[in-house]
Amino acid sequence: MQKILLQKEEIPLIARIISIVDAYDVMTHKRSYKEASNKQEALKELKECAGSQFDPELVKEFIDMISSDSESN
Repeated sequence: MQKILLQKEEIPLIARIISIVDAYDVMTHKRSYKEASNKQEALKELKECAGSQFDPELVKEFIDMISSDSESN
């Protein structure tokens, strides 16, 4: 059986979005094996992985959305 590897825009949009949101959620919540990161640390990690692990445009949009949400609170 041949493996099909998807790259960039071949990966469904919803899957790219979920990967960013899930990573942020994992980083900002305590796990049995790791303490939670604060919001700034998590966003920095997402930014560092943009372009390799995460869609860079979606990371930018996510960071803008999270940043503007906390400014309004």
